[in-house]
Amino acid sequence: METLNYKKDPEYAGFSSSPDEKHDVAPAYSDTDRLSMGPDMTEFNSLGFWTRNGLTPESFKRRKGPIGNLNATMKPRHLHMIAIGGSIGAGLFVGSGSALSNGGPAALLLAFGIIGIMIFNVVYALGELAVVFPVSGGFYTYSTRFIDPSWGFAMGWNYVFQWAIVLPLELTVAGLTVEYWDSGVSVAVWITVFWLILIIINIFGTLGYAEEEFWSSLLKLCAIVLFMIIGVVLCAGGGPAGGKYDEYWGARTFYNPGAFANGFKGLCAVFVTAAFAFSGTELVGLAAAESQNPAKALPGAIKQVFWRITLFYILALLFVGLLVEHTDERLLGSGLSDSQASPFVIAAKDAGLIGFDSFMNVVILVSVISIGNSGVYGGSRTLTALAEQGYAPKFFTYIDKSGRPLFSVIFILAFSPIAYVGLSSSGEIVFAWLLALSGLAALFTWGSICLSHIRFRRAWKYHGHSLDEIPFKAIFGVYGSWVGLIFIFLVLVAQFAVALYPLGGDPPSAEAFFKAYLALPVVLVFWVGGYFWKRTGWLRTRQMDVNTNRRVVDWDRINGEKARIAAMPTWRRIMHLFF
Repeated sequence: METLNYKKDPEYAGFSSSPDEKHDVAPAYSDTDRLSMGPDMTEFNSLGFWTRNGLTPESFKRRKGPIGNLNATMKPRHLHMIAIGGSIGAGLFVGSGSALSNGGPAALLLAFGIIGIMIFNVVYALGELAVVFPVSGGFYTYSTRFIDPSWGFAMGWNYVFQWAIVLPLELTVAGLTVEYWDSGVSVAVWITVFWLILIIINIFGTLGYAEEEFWSSLLKLCAIVLFMIIGVVLCAGGGPAGGKYDEYWGARTFYNPGAFANGFKGLCAVFVTAAFAFSGTELVGLAAAESQNPAKALPGAIKQVFWRITLFYILALLFVGLLVEHTDERLLGSGLSDSQASPFVIAAKDAGLIGFDSFMNVVILVSVISIGNSGVYGGSRTLTALAEQGYAPKFFTYIDKSGRPLFSVIFILAFSPIAYVGLSSSGEIVFAWLLALSGLAALFTWGSICLSHIRFRRAWKYHGHSLDEIPFKAIFGVYGSWVGLIFIFLVLVAQFAVALYPLGGDPPSAEAFFKAYLALPVVLVFWVGGYFWKRTGWLRTRQMDVNTNRRVVDWDRINGEKARIAAMPTWRRIMHLFF
C-alpha cells in the first residue's frame, strides 16, 4: 500500500505528518481548509439560497465532483448539542420505566452507569480515530481498515438496518404519545403527520438535521434540568400540601419496596434498555464529517459526552428511582411505546403539578421525532459510505446539489410505513420483533469502534509512529478501549443469560431467546455475506494502512495550543480536560 509523501506533494506544502518536522514552505491552504479536510464547497456556495436549502428542482440534480462530496455546513454549536443531547429519547424518558420495574432503582443506576462508562470510552476512541482519519459517512470503515473488511461490511449494514428499524418504531411511539391527551384522532393519522415532518426536515439536508437536533436537544436538556430541580424539592418534602410529597421523602423507595427487583437477573435485564437509551451517541462522529472544521470542533464535542452521562442520565435516573416505586403498577409493560408509563410523567402526576405531566409528554414527543430524524441521518450517511466502498449499489452514492445523499435518504424513509403494521391486531408482536432487531445492534457497533482503536494503536506503533503524532488522543488511551470492549462483552453475556432464562420464571423458549438476542444472528449473517462477497479475512498488523487519507495537520498551531494549556494552573488544566 502506498504511503502518502507529504514533503513532495505540493498539495500538502507547509504541513507535516510529524510534529517534529520543520515548516519552511508557506501553506498551500488555510488552516481551516486543511484541518477540516472537508469537501470543496465552491459549487455549493455559488448556488442561490433556495437551491442551497433544497427547495428548487435544480437542487435535486447531481452534484459535480468526487463521490461522497457532502456538505460541511454544521457549526460547533450543532456538534456540541448533538454530542450532549442528540440521542436522549424514548429509551431514557419511557424505557427507563420498564427498566425500573425489572431491576429496581439501584439496578437502574448501576446498569446505566456501566453502559455510561462504556460509552465514554467508545466516544473518545471514535474521536481519536475521526480526527486522524476524517471519514465521510461511516465509522464502519474503521472496522474495514483495522479489523476485517468482511466485519466492516457487516457493521455498515448492521448500522443501516438498526436505524431503518428504529425509524418506524419511533413513529409508532410518537403516534401513541399523542394519545395521552385523548385526541380522538387515529394513531395512523399522527404517524403520517410525523412522517411528513421528517420528510420536510430532510429536504433541508444537513442543516435541517443540525438545526432540528440543536433546538430539540436544548429542549430536552432544559426539561431534564427542570425535572431534577423539582425532584430535589419533592424529595425534601416541598410538594403541594396534601400530596404525596408534602413531607420529607428522601430515599425511602430504596428501602421500601427496595433497591433491587429480581436480583442479579433484574440487573441483567436493564442492560439492553440502557444500551438502547444510549444508542446514537456515536452519531457525533458521523456529523463531524459535515462540520466546518471537525479537527477543532470534534474534540470539544466529545468532551460534552461526560456531562451528558453524569448529569442528564445518571442524576435524572437517580431522581426517577427516588420518586417512583419500582412496584408501581403503572410501570408494568411500559416497554418503549407507552409514554403514560414514563416514570418522568408518573412522578409529575404524583406530585400534583398541574400541566407538568403534559409538558413532559411534549418533551417525549419532540425527543422521539428527534431520534427518528437521527435515524434518517445516520442510516443514509452510512449507506452512502457503503456504496462508495463498493459494499452497496452504486446509485446510493448520488448526492444532489444541496448536499443530500438523495437515494440513501429515500431508502431509509421508505421503512416508515412499517409503523402502520404496528397498529394491526398483531402489532405488539411486530413491535417486539422490530425492537429485538435493534436492541443489541448498537453494542456491536460500539465494540467494533473499541477494537478498531486498539488495533489502530498497534498498527500505528508497528509502522514507526509515536503517540505525539496523534492530534487528539482518547483520555484513557488503549486501556479505555479495552475497558469498553470488556464491558460490552459482559453485557452481551448478561443479555444471553436473560434470553435463555427470562424474568418471571418462564421456561426457556426459542421465541423468548430470539426476541432478546436476534441482533447476533443478523450480524453473523452479514459477516458471512461480506466474506463471500469480498473474500477477505482478519487483517494482520502489517496489512493495516495508517497513512492513506490521514488528516494533515498544522503542528505549529497544535504545539502552540499544547504549550498554552501546559502553562495554565492545575485547576484550569483539569477544567480544560472536561470542557
